[in-house]
Amino acid sequence: MRAPSLDRRLLETVFRAAGPAPVRVVLGDRVWFTPRGVSAQFTIRVRDRATLLALVRDPEIGFGDAYADGRIVVEGDLVQFLEAAYHTWPDDGNRRWMARAISRWFELWQNNSLRGSKRNIQHHYDLGNDFYSLWLDRQMIYTCAYFSSPEMTLEDAQIAKMDHVCRKLRLQPEESVVEAGCGWGALALHMARNYGARVKAFNISREQIEFARRRARDEGLNGRVEFIEDDYRNIHGRFDAFVSVGMLEHVGRTHYEAFGDVIHRAIGNSGRGLLHFIGRSRPDHFSRWIRKRIFPGAHAPSLGESMRVLERHAYDVLDVENLRLHYARTCSEWLARFEKAGEPIAARYGEWFRRAWRLYLAGSVAGFSADSLQLFQVLFAGPRARPPAWTRDHLYTSRDLEWARQSTTS
Repeated sequence: MRAPSLDRRLLETVFRAAGPAPVRVVLGDRVWFTPRGVSAQFTIRVRDRATLLALVRDPEIGFGDAYADGRIVVEGDLVQFLEAAYHTWPDDGNRRWMARAISRWFELWQNNSLRGSKRNIQHHYDLGNDFYSLWLDRQMIYTCAYFSSPEMTLEDAQIAKMDHVCRKLRLQPEESVVEAGCGWGALALHMARNYGARVKAFNISREQIEFARRRARDEGLNGRVEFIEDDYRNIHGRFDAFVSVGMLEHVGRTHYEAFGDVIHRAIGNSGRGLLHFIGRSRPDHFSRWIRKRIFPGAHAPSLGESMRVLERHAYDVLDVENLRLHYARTCSEWLARFEKAGEPIAARYGEWFRRAWRLYLAGSVAGFSADSLQLFQVLFAGPRARPPAWTRDHLYTSRDLEWARQSTTS
């Protein structure tokens, strides 16, 4: 049955705001609608007109909340549907003023001040180590892996990522490193264990810091790695290198210059550093639904925006690499593991939580696959740092893959 005129007008409003995705919308059990001139590849079932009205008000938040509630059902592959939707999603300039206003309001409400950052981080990272251990790799690395060969497991690729970072920094034994936002501590431990560095790692997630400290004790690395439960703004001391993997997304655009001041305080004009972060090809607002439900305070900057961190102190940008497709595969691995652990996750956190996180992970796979999101690694150095490498050959000196595999099982 075709949609009555009121429902048709509402659906046309939704597709004008969200773009003409190749979908057939079924409202309740009686009406259906497909955007004009589009061949439907997917079917979305919308429970009722109230859900449809929520989509009219804000297609992104309305869809995310309705999917988590079970009021919207996507028939078929969720990742493929989201990827198709990203391809037809309109540019920011064509979105309604209300969506832009909501994005600006989120940036104010979730400001990453000292107090705001702690609240935002606790919302996401302090869900419990038991939760993340169900679908991350053994070392609990929650950032983009580096699949230097197609047959790599996620575990191998995460080790390859840490080696890739350390090679870019050209770490030497006994050099001092400060890490801002260290997660569960894998990179700091890797730098100390495999490169002989001395590391101070800062994080405001208590769950993560306690896990990292236990690992350091168990591995006998307490003398080389210090895990500090504190905000990056309180980093003090001088270091040879600064590293931040997956943390710039939580700094907030209004704090980039202050972040650059922290880096300069840590490495001055003679050190070097690396920023690894989710970004975009041009400035845009971050997903309102993800900011509301999953990652408060998050922002994915363009390369131009991220340069505000470095330009203030005239740091030299030595290397920029985009690992977008590596993150698409990383998120795909996480999603598969998450789905396998779906029942215990739902039993502990509820079905709404499981569906919301499934949408978040599936949307991440689709975002990186569809070129909506990027993953940048930016290597930089002070004007008085030691000369940079003449070529990039040192990045691709192969290590024994068998060693990598053994290190994950030892």
